[in-house]
Amino acid sequence: MAKNILICDDAAFMRMMIKDILVKNGYVVIAEAENGLKAIEKYNETKPDLVMLDITMPEMDGIQALKKIQEMDPASNIIMCSAMGQQAMVIEAIQSGAKDFIVKPFQADRVLEAVRKVVG
Repeated sequence: MAKNILICDDAAFMRMMIKDILVKNGYVVIAEAENGLKAIEKYNETKPDLVMLDITMPEMDGIQALKKIQEMDPASNIIMCSAMGQQAMVIEAIQSGAKDFIVKPFQADRVLEAVRKVVG
């Protein structure tokens, strides 16, 4: 069965890039969000198998959204996306329950490796 994925990034072109990689490889992008608040809302609506969550976003950043989603659903699968030089935030994300992280700019094989590792 195809895995349902929620993509959350404030940059539309980043969401499009990730979506393109995932869809071409048999995953279903069930929803998209442009900030952490929307990600939580969409998570509750769709209950995805996996969330791809950007760290730096307006309204609510990815770390706060990660913690909130983990609070609501400790079994949630979340992969953080970050730009170079955000190591401290990546460490905080992993300690807060993120299963993996990928660094921008994305390499398709790295995105797929992370997704397969987390949800198969």
